[in-house]
Amino acid sequence: MLFTRTEHARGIPRTIHRTGTVILAAACVLFVAVSGNAQTDHTAGNLPALPKPVEHPIEGLNFAGGDAAMPPFSDRIKIAPAFHRALLRKGMAFRVITGMQYTQNTLDAPVPADEQVYAGQRPFGSIFVQPILAADLRQFGLHNAQLYMGAVWNWASWEPAGPKTIQLWNLYFYKTFGEDRVEVKAGYLSNNMNFVGFFVVGGSTATATQGAYGILPDEAGLSYFPLTAPSFNLRVHGPGHTYFQTAVQRSLDPRGGPTEVERNHTGFRFIPHGDKLVLVNEAGYLRPSGKDARDAWFRAGYIHNATRYQDEATGQPKPGNYCAYVLMDYQLSQSSRVHPNHGLYAGGSFMTVPATMNAYPRYYEARLYQEAPFRKRPDDVVSLIASYTGYSRYFRDNLVRAGKSTWQSGTTLTAGYSLHASRGNYVSFGLGYAHGPAISPRVPDALRVTLNWTLFF
Repeated sequence: MLFTRTEHARGIPRTIHRTGTVILAAACVLFVAVSGNAQTDHTAGNLPALPKPVEHPIEGLNFAGGDAAMPPFSDRIKIAPAFHRALLRKGMAFRVITGMQYTQNTLDAPVPADEQVYAGQRPFGSIFVQPILAADLRQFGLHNAQLYMGAVWNWASWEPAGPKTIQLWNLYFYKTFGEDRVEVKAGYLSNNMNFVGFFVVGGSTATATQGAYGILPDEAGLSYFPLTAPSFNLRVHGPGHTYFQTAVQRSLDPRGGPTEVERNHTGFRFIPHGDKLVLVNEAGYLRPSGKDARDAWFRAGYIHNATRYQDEATGQPKPGNYCAYVLMDYQLSQSSRVHPNHGLYAGGSFMTVPATMNAYPRYYEARLYQEAPFRKRPDDVVSLIASYTGYSRYFRDNLVRAGKSTWQSGTTLTAGYSLHASRGNYVSFGLGYAHGPAISPRVPDALRVTLNWTLFF
C-alpha cells in the first residue's frame, strides 16, 4: 500500500498550537476482576464421583462486536493446553498474537537514513507482540457480556511508520441486549477494528494486510492499532440487514502516532491536554453470504473532531477536522455451496478530509479479491487493489515556498496473496507499484515487495 498508518511525509510542518478547555463525555466501564475457586468434594463410601465441570464455549470469548473477526481459538498454535483449559473452566481465555513485516523497494538502491521518506525506501521491518485476556463474567451473573483486555509491544525500524511502544491496546466492557440487536462497548478501544471496515478482504485480522486502506480516518483522530483511546461505542442492528453505530471517543494527537506515544507512554492517560472529542457515526447494510444470497456490505460514515488542528491556509489552529467515507463490497460469484462465502468479490472506497488540516485529503480505492482461490486452499485470499491518494495543495505550497519539490498525488497498484500455512500460521506476500510514493521530495516511483507473517497462539 502507499502509506503505513502513521506515516507522514518528510518536510510536512508538525508544530500544532493547541488551546482550549478539555471536554470529554464518554462512559467507560473498566476493570472487573474475574475470580473463582475450584472445589473438590471428598466423601467416604461408594458414592459416585462428582460430574466433571462443564467448560464454557471458548468462541464466546473471541473478539466480538467489531467489523473484523479474529481466527477461531481452534486455529492457533497449541502451547500449554492444560493452562488454557484451566482458564476456560473459570470463563477466561488467553491468546497471544505476534506479527512481523518486511518491506523493500526493488527499483533503486537504499537511500541514506536521513533521506528516507516512505517505508521501504530503505529495508523496513516491524514486529508486534499482543497478549489478550478475555473473561465472560458469568461468575458475576452477567450474560452476553465480556471483559476484554490486551497490551501490545510494537517496534518499527523507521519511526514515522511506527510507533515504537509498549502500552495498553484494549481494555473494555462489552455486552449485548435484546437478542444481540444492541451492542455496547465502553473502555479503551482501537476503533479501526470497529468502524469503516478496513478488514474487509478475508474478513479477518489474519488477512488484514490486504484490506481496504486509507489513513484519512486516522488523520481525523480515530484510534487505531497499536494506539488506544477512551471510547463509548453503541451498535444497533435494524431490520433487513441494516445497522447503525456511533462512538464518543477521545481524540488521538493531531500530530500522529509518534507524538501520541510521547505524550501518553502507557496508553492509560485519559485526557492528554488539548485532546478533545471525536464523534463517529456510521450506517450500513450488511448481508452475509448464504445458499440463496451473496455477501453485500455498504457503509457510510462521518467522523467529527473537536480538537484544534493547524489550518495551513491561515496558519492558525482551529477545531472542526472531519472525515467522510463511503465503502461498498459485493460478492460477484460463489465457488462453493458448502462454504457460500468462498468466491470472487469487488469493492470500492471513497474518503475525504479537509485539505487545509490534513496532508492527505482524498482517497479512492478499487479492489478485486477472491476467498479460497484454490479448492485445496479454503482459507487463502488473493487480491488486486488500486488506490489514489490526493496530496493537499496547502501543504505542498508551504513545502514549495521552503524550496522543496513535491508530488501532487500518489497512485498504487498492489497484488497480494494471503496463505494459511498451518494452524495459527498466516503468511502474506505483496507486490506493489507506487507512483509518487511521498509528498516531498519528488522521489522516483517504487516497486515494493512486502512480506507479512502472523502467528496466533
